Amino acid sequence: MRRSTVAVVPMIVTTLVLAVTTVPVNASTDPFARYAGQELSWGTCAFTPEPGALPARCALMTVPRDWAAPDAGRDMVVSVSRVAASGEHSGSLLINPGGPGVQGTSLPGALAAVQPQLHESYALIGMDPRGTGQEGGTAPERLPETCEVPLDRLSQRTDLDARDRSAGSIAEHLKAPRATAEACQSEALAPFLTTWQTAHDVELVRILLGESTLDYLGYSYGTWLGAKYASLFPRGAGKVVLDSSTDFQGRLQAAFEAWPQINQRMFEGSFLPWMTRQFPAEVGATTGEAAANWERARRFFAGAGTSPDLYDAIFTGMGSPTRWVLGALVFVLGVRGANGEASATLTGSGLAAQLDVRSRAEFGVPLEALTPAAVARALADDPADYRLVPATRYAVACGDQPTRSAAWYKRLSDRQGPRYPLFGWQYGLNEPCAFWSDAPRQELPVLPAEVAGRVLVVQGELDPQTGYEQARSAVRAAPGVSLVSVADSPFHGQYAFEGNPCVDGVVNVFLLRNSRPGNVTCPGIPLPNETEVHPVPGPVRTAPAAAVTAAQPPLPALRESVRAKISDGNTPLR
Repeated sequence: MRRSTVAVVPMIVTTLVLAVTTVPVNASTDPFARYAGQELSWGTCAFTPEPGALPARCALMTVPRDWAAPDAGRDMVVSVSRVAASGEHSGSLLINPGGPGVQGTSLPGALAAVQPQLHESYALIGMDPRGTGQEGGTAPERLPETCEVPLDRLSQRTDLDARDRSAGSIAEHLKAPRATAEACQSEALAPFLTTWQTAHDVELVRILLGESTLDYLGYSYGTWLGAKYASLFPRGAGKVVLDSSTDFQGRLQAAFEAWPQINQRMFEGSFLPWMTRQFPAEVGATTGEAAANWERARRFFAGAGTSPDLYDAIFTGMGSPTRWVLGALVFVLGVRGANGEASATLTGSGLAAQLDVRSRAEFGVPLEALTPAAVARALADDPADYRLVPATRYAVACGDQPTRSAAWYKRLSDRQGPRYPLFGWQYGLNEPCAFWSDAPRQELPVLPAEVAGRVLVVQGELDPQTGYEQARSAVRAAPGVSLVSVADSPFHGQYAFEGNPCVDGVVNVFLLRNSRPGNVTCPGIPLPNETEVHPVPGPVRTAPAAAVTAAQPPLPALRESVRAKISDGNTPLR
């Protein structure tokens, strides 16, 4: 089971940006002039389409290393994909899956398959953002930019537990974020792997496609990128859908800092009650019993060599059903281990098929052969996994906006730990941005009023990766933007791949009929293997009831795969 202690820092998406140092582009020159004459030569993509996805064509686009100084430095290459409209072409829609740093060229083929109405009218466009390489590429020049963190700079302990507030424990925790920040800042390209630069790449895509405006669909960090693209290029941006949104009018780091709160809310209010309904014999029939058994499982894995920090991270950022099933598997096996039992024996569960898929994917054995000891061995920390971290993830998260100090984050950990113990103790001790010393090079503006009427935000109430309050704050700070709230939904990424007819209908009417709603609430859909929605107290006050009469089967594999990709690009456990 591949992971990284460095990656225990949330792979979230967030929004905002306050700049310190602005490097203006010379107003007398057009930075796009040198690059606008190139032709996109569409050919075979490097990636293999997933079963069910429609085929896409790909091209390589040349961009400057630095849009603030296009004539300085070597050029870069960015991969772009396209699925042409099946009917009359009405425009191009660029899709970004988030991250920061998730590759997006395979997404248009998947979206075209699950939303044929959209595919009929739109050319669907994907892009692997600068620094992320070329999706499916294996040659060195096609691989993502990474930061190599020296192993001797990292803690060699395999028992890290952020609940331990001793000076020694805190010092060990701070090793990874410090080494990560220093390694990534030493990369020559890091200053140019930012949202400001990528937004200019998006504008070049529009120019090369010959579109007067470019419509946009962004998930997770893609909401931050989309909002900043529309802010920097309001005349080029068309209709903009921001799904699972950051506070694009506020601070980027605020979304990261909200993870302890929003994950505790989802864990206690939605996940633990679901576990009591699905596995009452294993975890207990009440939320209190489940919480106590979760702690017992934590102690079992700690005694078997699994870092408590890693155990906690498994239940943090669970933004997709795939992650819920993994969490359920680890939870139940941990309880069985604590009870002295040796096997899973969950074949009678309605989730047995999904549990078996996760068991094979994460632990390499079928569910019937999985044991608590095998899970513990697979979860045990392996320092060899820590060497490489994604450069784009940290260059964006820490380079887009001014950062706070390590002392500030330590105080945040002290405050959040007692209130949100699932991730509150850990987050403030694992933030590389606390050690990021380079000031932002450009200023990212907030959304101008002229664009607000073309922006639609979609947000799940219990999203554990980009919190509802972040989206609501952005909408309130941008009069004219509309918000679609999805009541009781704990998942990350709502449109197209969630299977929610209300959300899909609202977004499609906006994109295809140019009719944007006001602020509306859609009902959530039942959780895996359930027949009804169980309301959870949260920031969405009212919600219509969902009419469901049978257990919801798993969505087609293509949808599940894309949902997992959107969520996993922004999660602590990689």
